[in-house]
Amino acid sequence: MFFRKKQQLTPARIILIGFALLILAGALLLTMPISTRDGQGASFFDALFTATSATCVTGLVVQDTAQYWSGFGQAVIIVLIQIGGMGVVTVAVAISMLAGRRIGLKERWVMQESISAPQVGGIVRRTRFILAAMLLLEGAGALLLASRFCPEMGLRGIWYAVFHAISSFCNAGFDLMGAAGTPFVSLTGYVGDPLVNLTVMGLIILGGIGFLTWGDVRQHRWHLRAYCLQSKLVLVTTAALILVPALFFFCYEFQLPQWDGLTLGEKILGSLFQAVTPRTAGYNTVDLTQLSGPTRMIITLLMLVGGAPGSTAGGFKVTTLAVFLLAARAVFRRQEDLQSFGRRLPTDTLRSAAAILMAYVGLFLLGGLAISCVEGVALDAALFETASAIGTVGLTLGVTPELGGVSRLILIFLMYFGRVGGLTLIYAVLPDSGAAPAQLPQERVTVG
Repeated sequence: MFFRKKQQLTPARIILIGFALLILAGALLLTMPISTRDGQGASFFDALFTATSATCVTGLVVQDTAQYWSGFGQAVIIVLIQIGGMGVVTVAVAISMLAGRRIGLKERWVMQESISAPQVGGIVRRTRFILAAMLLLEGAGALLLASRFCPEMGLRGIWYAVFHAISSFCNAGFDLMGAAGTPFVSLTGYVGDPLVNLTVMGLIILGGIGFLTWGDVRQHRWHLRAYCLQSKLVLVTTAALILVPALFFFCYEFQLPQWDGLTLGEKILGSLFQAVTPRTAGYNTVDLTQLSGPTRMIITLLMLVGGAPGSTAGGFKVTTLAVFLLAARAVFRRQEDLQSFGRRLPTDTLRSAAAILMAYVGLFLLGGLAISCVEGVALDAALFETASAIGTVGLTLGVTPELGGVSRLILIFLMYFGRVGGLTLIYAVLPDSGAAPAQLPQERVTVG
């Protein structure tokens, strides 16, 4: 009986359970007296919310990270971010590799699901590449940030540099910039700093384009035509989702009177940064409560779209959005198949994309409506928070720290759903219905 149950642990369920156990372990550590500055320890509910946000690389917080958590608590948070960004299974396999253990077929199978690899073959080699690239990029980011933070903060700047490099690369959005009387400030003090802005944006983008895209870049370099279709879609869609909003922010938002105090350089950097950070990162360099209504709406929509499959980012993937855009183009051109870059996509890809998109949008709307009704906050503000949660972004209009227990539970579920992935959660929970014994009669339905 035990072995029969063990066989039912599919890769989806292993990933689901792994993230849940990591969140629980992190929450228990954060309740310890050593984790908070006052030596009292956090309440389990605050610890659970913070551990979920860190593990799911979101960045939504109910307590200011710098002012509330001690050095030990901050270390727990950054470890949760690192493991959550890489993926629980990736970390477990990496530990086994370092210990010299042989990686069996079961572990390779689960690892393939965890990083969205196309095949089991070469999965161990791919894992080594992921670890090496991660350490290289995070190390380079930490060195660049240290060159700015250390002159300002002394030796404490080293810890700040490491913390923000990991948080940026893992698309987490946790920061240590809060001070007494000014909590939850994120990176607003560096709106005009090119080094901090470009380093953080670079780490966010590199973490969000996905491990498979890295592999294409390593193998084919600048020969873009040789990239696989997924990498091409990821790069093109990511670039469009950054450049188009950045242009709108610069031409419209930062021309409004409330931003007259910013220089031209600060407006350019602010436009780029606010376009990059909704890609599940969660940092901000301007006060989000001062943004106009149209800009808030655009950021809310951007937050729903995550990174690439097998990346450190959450949310529904850029490839999901790309497939929908390709489907619309095929309908407008009266084409039977979805086509892009000289390749044809299978029909089941569109079905999966439709299911994922409906799940994310449905939960985003239901969560926002529920929080608005329970808390009495404006619907657009509630939807901003739920988009931030399910997209594992971490941007906030200041609503999350004021929410009650029910609303926080809603955000906890949305963060968990957004990180483990819609299909992973659905496949893990719902039983396999099996193939239909026979095809049912076909009948057309008019749409449009």
